[in-house]
Amino acid sequence: MDLKRPSIALASDHAGYFLKEIIKGFLIKNGHEVKDYGTDSEERADYADHVHPLASALEAGQHERGIVICGSGNGVNITANKYQGVRSALSWTPEIARLGRAHNDANVLALPARFIDEVTALECVLLFLSTPFEGGRHAERVQKIRIK
Repeated sequence: MDLKRPSIALASDHAGYFLKEIIKGFLIKNGHEVKDYGTDSEERADYADHVHPLASALEAGQHERGIVICGSGNGVNITANKYQGVRSALSWTPEIARLGRAHNDANVLALPARFIDEVTALECVLLFLSTPFEGGRHAERVQKIRIK
């Protein structure tokens, strides 16, 4: 990774809480500034209540990247992608996380806590944070995502 450590925002529901805590510890240990938007336990929580504030803050430039986690990854991904300044990539393998950055300039990584193990999740996080956007033909495609 680069010497500069981006500011990372985290959010999850109850199903993603345990994995979020593992990722948060990993990020802090590796020198990242981390803002945790919750949830704060495995007690039932609705992912939208935590992802909306994260996505809004990311869109406002308060963070450089975000990681959102729920059971399937779908709910957090859909919620994050409601924001014009967010490109969330649902990833369940490190290669998909890498491609989300390289080809889609994703600034949010969505993880399915019930379908990946901790090692795979951390590999996804590493590639998401260390992979640069390739630009070129991909930049043209990313521009077409914006609502006109």
